[in-house]
Amino acid sequence: MDKLHFQKLTEGAILGFVVGDALGVPAEFMSREELAATPVVGMRSGGAHGQRAGTWSDDSSMTLCAMDSIIEKGIDYVDLMQRFSSWLWNGSNTAYNEVFDVGGTTKTAIFRFNKKTPPLECGEKQDYCCGNGSLMRIIPAALYIVGQYGNTDLDDRAAEIIHNISICTHAHPRCQMACGIYCSVIFRLCLGGELHKAVNDGICSALDYYKDKPEFTEVYHEFESLREIAAWPDDQICGSGFVLHTLQASLWCLMTTQNYAECVLKAVNLGRDADTTAAVAGGLAGLWYGEDAIPKEWTEVTAKYEKIKERCGKFA
Repeated sequence: MDKLHFQKLTEGAILGFVVGDALGVPAEFMSREELAATPVVGMRSGGAHGQRAGTWSDDSSMTLCAMDSIIEKGIDYVDLMQRFSSWLWNGSNTAYNEVFDVGGTTKTAIFRFNKKTPPLECGEKQDYCCGNGSLMRIIPAALYIVGQYGNTDLDDRAAEIIHNISICTHAHPRCQMACGIYCSVIFRLCLGGELHKAVNDGICSALDYYKDKPEFTEVYHEFESLREIAAWPDDQICGSGFVLHTLQASLWCLMTTQNYAECVLKAVNLGRDADTTAAVAGGLAGLWYGEDAIPKEWTEVTAKYEKIKERCGKFA
């Protein structure tokens, strides 16, 4: 792939992710009904965390940590967890030198790493630990695999990287598979073409890959309905922090809208885990529509936007 084209894809995906996150922070924990009465239509301040407009959360912080790790070390799980630890304890890779949100499963994994547990043994495996904390930071891995190996489909090499990056904090097969499907969609979006076909091809390709993997047998059926996600009615989409809900919502928002802004605003206004849903959807929309499609009035107030854009170039 041409380097300049890959850089544009990276900028769109990462900056689209970060802006979506920042849009969603003030709406986090709000209900869908509350947001229907006072919908998010642009950057605003306040919310449960009391942050200024344009402030992004742990979603972007951990994504930037993953980018930095790949830039400096390639795929190195010790380095990745060290950067997560530095973020949590020292506020590195934060919008304004403050960690104001972190998931319980992620925090537990970092605690374990700090007590000398190997990275691939830190993640929670219980069924009740299936939040979206690894899905929200998997985009750099997908982009790395495209840039380094040219993948258009999941294969064992790509899946091992994706799964291991999830396992560092979220080791349940459901979380690993959600990350794999999301990355498979990214592989196909990078090829261009028609949006619905690219997303459907990514979903179906991933499902074909996981179909014969015994370690995913128990959760496989939960993902099969993604083949029809674009046709789901609004009331079947949930903005919770459950990893399957976040994957469903992000794909649905992308496939039922016509541009970047429409996609991320639809995601934010689902409520509940609004920042993560909008970030995960925004990464896809930014990749597809490009960085130029992100409204300038949003980018101008997003914390450290130009510095993140520079980092995208270094990553590419």
